[in-house]
Amino acid sequence: MNRKERRIAQSQDKHRLTLNIGGQVYGVEEANALAVGEFNRGNFQAAAEILLALTVKAPSFADAHGNLGVIMESLKRPGDALASYDKAVAINPGFADAYYNRGNLLRNMRRFEEAAASYQQAILCKPGHAEAYNNLGITLRELNRYSEALSAYDKAIAITPAYADAYNNRGLALHDMKRFSEALADYEKAIQLNPGRPEFYDNRGNTLEELYRHDEALADHDKAIALNPNYAHSYYHKGNALRDIRRYDEALDAYEKAAALKPDIPYLLGVLLNARMQVCHWQGIPELIKTIEKGIDEGKAVASPFVITATPLSLSHQRKCAEIYVQNKFPATAPLWKGEKYSHPKIRLGYFSSDLQNHATAYLMAELFELHDRAKFEITAFSFGPPSNDAMRKRLEKAFDRFIDVSAKSDVEIAAMARSMEIDIAVDLKGFTQNSRTNIFAMRPAPVQVNYLGYPGTMGAKYMDYIIADPTVILENHKPYYSEKIAYLPNSYQVNDSVRKISEKHFTRREMGLPENGFVFCCFNNSYKITPDVFDIWMRLLRAVPGSVLWLLEGNASASNNLRKEAEVRGIAGERLVFAKQMELADHLARHRLADLFLDTFYYNAHTTTSDALWARLPVLTYPGETFSARVAASLLSAANLAEMITHSHATYEALALELATNAQKLAAIREKLVNNRASCALFNTTLFTKHIEDAYVAMWKKSQAGLPPEDIYPFTNGAIA
Repeated sequence: MNRKERRIAQSQDKHRLTLNIGGQVYGVEEANALAVGEFNRGNFQAAAEILLALTVKAPSFADAHGNLGVIMESLKRPGDALASYDKAVAINPGFADAYYNRGNLLRNMRRFEEAAASYQQAILCKPGHAEAYNNLGITLRELNRYSEALSAYDKAIAITPAYADAYNNRGLALHDMKRFSEALADYEKAIQLNPGRPEFYDNRGNTLEELYRHDEALADHDKAIALNPNYAHSYYHKGNALRDIRRYDEALDAYEKAAALKPDIPYLLGVLLNARMQVCHWQGIPELIKTIEKGIDEGKAVASPFVITATPLSLSHQRKCAEIYVQNKFPATAPLWKGEKYSHPKIRLGYFSSDLQNHATAYLMAELFELHDRAKFEITAFSFGPPSNDAMRKRLEKAFDRFIDVSAKSDVEIAAMARSMEIDIAVDLKGFTQNSRTNIFAMRPAPVQVNYLGYPGTMGAKYMDYIIADPTVILENHKPYYSEKIAYLPNSYQVNDSVRKISEKHFTRREMGLPENGFVFCCFNNSYKITPDVFDIWMRLLRAVPGSVLWLLEGNASASNNLRKEAEVRGIAGERLVFAKQMELADHLARHRLADLFLDTFYYNAHTTTSDALWARLPVLTYPGETFSARVAASLLSAANLAEMITHSHATYEALALELATNAQKLAAIREKLVNNRASCALFNTTLFTKHIEDAYVAMWKKSQAGLPPEDIYPFTNGAIA
């Protein structure tokens, strides 16, 4: 709350008491006015001393207590401020401005229910209090009570028709409700009323971004910056818009400018780190990671949890980062499910995702949805991704009992829908990845809530009951770093589609820009997963294997250019890095035939990408780290019966890669084993996987039905789930 939001009371009451201040005698009203003057000049301590003396001399003077509350806020003493407001309204129950200021303080303290009650009391005292209605709307939005928030804004506007802030705030609520066109209309009205307010353009830009109107969004952020060149938040939001359209260099520049102006913007350091990693601009990254680590240790909102999964930060930092993020952005609200026992002939499974179309998650899960036992389960998709009519979307729409497009609905509406449908088990396939809707789960729409597949780590949220894993990705001694209970599956936690098609196309090395005879190391991971330590090893391998090349996926031109420069710094010609263009999945799988060995990254492994390589019969070499994201490839290799491709140090990773590149017979034997195992190994046995995950779901459901808290679920040695 800024000073303009606070209301200083200048009493007209007449009191006969006097106060000696600095040898001069003042009446009570004069002393109060003197304190107000000191406050307005920024002399908060002087104002506080006058008012403290005044409240002792005239303890029933409500205005002095109310003004003292404002001063104490300015002095960063919220507890004293709240006590002063409480005294003011106890003395004068009709003191509207004290209730209003008290509401502002409680809102800043994130005590939203109390803040709303205080604003409502201010309105009872002064029905024409437009600011109280406006701030009540802000508070109700924080509580996800959007319809009530809109009503509050409407009342503020009815009292003050030219209230630009109320229109802007109404637009923000409509944005949250996914009513984007209406939100734009409100921002437009706010801009008409006050065209000089940069935040109005910035907010409109954020909503235009939701509608994929990227050019217009960027124009609005630029307008906000033109109005206020020091508006750090608009640089931040501009960076987000540029990132979403993969203009990473420009996004990085915008984030850098935001950080120079206001480095403490929540989560800014995290997106700055991610932008540097996306373009492989490695200078300064170790220092930035240390700053983020220190911020997490101090409980600060410095990075989103997903960003740090690709860094060396520990499991303990990942959990604490997630807990900070959830508390700040998605705190638990009043639960929609309150312990009722459902009685359904089948367990009702709800899968929640924005990726139910041509996306890595769908490529992995499609067959699972088709194979679910319809005698035991009834499955519903809650799809909140962009509109799609691709082949995968059509396949998935047929795979579910109900496929519901909820992309135009708010989190509140989706949660209410899931509750009304009495979903037994709600499975979040997004976690903290792009376009996630964690707030749905914060409202507890289902008795059992599960974190699965999309996000490789803990969500740090008490309302998420289970994370689905396996004994490789979460070791027994790592369990304390997960807020969820662990549902262990017997082989790999990751499902696969055993009917994925590989194109019949036979690409030539020449077509792909590869040498006709040289050894081809490859890694088709996203560029942000490539870190200097693994790159150092890769360059030493190229030096040790004459004629070899490293085949990488081209995510963006800047990353490709920077990686070639990094290669040259290490004495390797840039042209020995070959970059593969994006192509259709079936063709992409087919071109794997041209590679000899897939080299994994360390902190965020190849996940779906490992499955792709193994399905395409390309051996994968990995070194598992500590975190979930760093152990996935080991899990997949174990389930593919290729444990010999799991190394145990950077040195053994490098040594085995070199041996396989120079020992054609050994590499051929591993490839032959992969080819022979593919049809029989657990990794690609989707029918077996479906049974295992269904057993886990049944165990969760039974615990819930018995009124018992979640507990870890372990597989028996014979593959059944306990």
